[in-house]
This record gives sequence, C-alpha cells and structure tokens, in this order.
Amino acid sequence: MLKSIKIPIIILVLILIGIIVLEANKPKPVNWSPSYSVKEKIPFGLFVLDNELDSLFKSKSLHRFGVTPYEFLDDKYSYEDSSYIIKGTVLHIDGVSHLDDESAQELLYFVSHGNTAFISADNFPVKLKDSLHFESSYTNIYTDSLYLSVDRGKEFSYLKGSDNVYFTDFDSTQTTILGYQRNNIKDTLANFIRIPHVNGYFYLHTQPIAFTNYYLLNKNYQYAEQIVSYIDDSNIFWHREGTRDQIENEMDYIHSQPGLNWAWKIAIISLIIFILFNAKRKQRIIPILEPLNNTTVDFTKTIGNLYYQEGNHQDIINKKIKFFLEKIRNEYLIDTFDLNETFINRLHQKTGKNKSDIETIVNLIKKYRNQIESSEIDLINFNKALEKLNL
Repeated sequence: MLKSIKIPIIILVLILIGIIVLEANKPKPVNWSPSYSVKEKIPFGLFVLDNELDSLFKSKSLHRFGVTPYEFLDDKYSYEDSSYIIKGTVLHIDGVSHLDDESAQELLYFVSHGNTAFISADNFPVKLKDSLHFESSYTNIYTDSLYLSVDRGKEFSYLKGSDNVYFTDFDSTQTTILGYQRNNIKDTLANFIRIPHVNGYFYLHTQPIAFTNYYLLNKNYQYAEQIVSYIDDSNIFWHREGTRDQIENEMDYIHSQPGLNWAWKIAIISLIIFILFNAKRKQRIIPILEPLNNTTVDFTKTIGNLYYQEGNHQDIINKKIKFFLEKIRNEYLIDTFDLNETFINRLHQKTGKNKSDIETIVNLIKKYRNQIESSEIDLINFNKALEKLNL
C-alpha cells in the first residue's frame, strides 16, 4: 500500500519541478501597464523620476511623503493662528488620480494660503473640478501618437501609453494655458493650465505618461524638465503615490508575481496531498477562555486624572476645539478657515441647531484661541456649550 502511494507522489513532484524549471527559463515579457509607482522599474513606472527629482530641483528643498495629502497637510496646520507651518508646492503625479475628497479639499485649503499644487493625471477629482471650474475629457478621435509642447515651443512625440486627454472647459479670464498637445489630425488642444485659487495656484497637466521611466530615459526628458520648471517654490513636497500598498486584493498581487504564484500553487497541492494521506480525525479538549475585561472605563479615568493633576485646562480646550472643527469639516463638509457669519449660517442650515448656540460656540472658540491660559471655570463653560449644541 505504501509503495503504491509513493510512486504517484514522486511523479507529481517531478512534474512540478519540471514546470518550475521551464517557467524560470522562460523570458519575462515586458510589462506595459501604467503603474505610476515609484517602486516600479517597468516602462510606465516612476522609479527614474523618484531618483532624479533631487537633481531636477537642485536649488530647491525636496521632501517626500507617502501618506495621503490630507494626512500630511493636516498635521502641518496650526489651529492657533489658522495657517500652515510649511510653505511650498505639493507635487502629485498619477494616472487616474487616487486623490480622495478629503485630500482634494485639503489641497484647496493649502493653496488658498498662498501655496501651490502641481497635479499631473489622466483624470481629476470631482472636488477639484467643481471648486476650480474646469473639465477634462478624452477626445473621440483615434490617434496613434501625440505631440506635446510647452507654450507652443518644441514638440515631443509620444507613441506609447499616451491618452488623448485634454481640458475641455475652464474660465478663460482666470486660467492661463501653458502647454498644448497635437494629434495626427492637427487638432491642438490645451493639456497644461494654471488656475489661481485665493492666494495660490494650481498647475494641472493631463499627460502623466511624460514622467514615466520609458520617456525620461530618452530625449523626451526635456519636456518633463520644461513642465516642472514652472514650479518656483523653494520647498517641494513630493507625494510618492506608490509607497503605499494600493492592491485591493492580495490574491491579485500573488498571481501577478511568478515566484509567489508558483509558491502558492505548490503550497495548495502540498496541503491537498497532506489532507489525502495524513489527515486523521482528532478531537482536542476545548479550553475555557475567560472573557477579556472591559478596561475602557479605567483607562478613561486614568487619562482624566492625569489631565486633572496637570491642571492644563487650556490644552484640553485646544484639543476640544480641534476635534470640534475637524468633525464639522468631515461630517458636514463646511470650511472652518473663517469662523464668520457665513460659517454660522451654513452650520445652522445643515444641522438645524439653534443659531444662538452656534454663535456662542464660535465666540468661545475665538476667545479661547487667543488665551495663553484658561481656568477650570473656562473649561466647564466651554464643555457645557459643546454639550448644549450636541453635534
């Protein structure tokens, strides 16, 4: 019986080894998918750009970040003086832009404070389109190549990976056209524009393919240099989109990597063999597990006692103000930059709360923001006002 089992297993193992050897020696095809990841060395990745940005911005200070623009910029915002502690340009390059609504809104706040955002993407968030009053679209004319230029200067040919995306609508009295694209039909369309927003500017570009490895390693790198030359801030904040795991399904990633794919298959086959020939019915004693104690109340008491002993009432008030304003932005999508009559009316309309209670909270926030120290009575009064509003 044992001999009859060993022979099929040996044959199966030999077949697997043969398949692995054949797959290992097979030439790997070129991956032309547009990943726009700074980790990827494939033609349409951003590995070369990420490594050359320091030399591209020689006289500027380059800062890289991998979290979302909202997470990055929100930490740099000072609620005490309603301003950002950093100044400069946020650089974002991606295919179909992965900017979420919170990040788009935060970029609008950041630019309104006198900063700049440079975004190169095939598509843009609806939040930006609505706020900056522009539209982009794909042309329905088929073309096998595009010719890109800056300010109608030298044209650069793009034969692979380019999408005929252009700006279809914008406010011509406010928007400056900086670059164009031309197809074989001789249509010249805007693909690079500058839009002012309060005290800053948005630079929007529809051909992120120009910044990929494939085109930066040939003469087309000159076009990318011309595009980014419009960034004149001394600080550049480079959003490295590919530094986070963006694969929604882990199995998709395993199947996309030949080594991991074969390791997965071998593991499954080995598991099946083990189950067929070695599994036995076994029953273990089920241990009695004591339920975990709920220590939330104890933790809350400990933190409360810590703040009580420190006696820093102003710090508690500042945190309550921060959490309150963040909740207003996230749940009601109301700008909290200026706590003026417009803010009070919008909050009243969206929440249905008593307008006088909202005015009381706004006046207290303005009062306590400007105080260096607050008393226990101040903290109690502010907390009662928040509880009365009950948002």
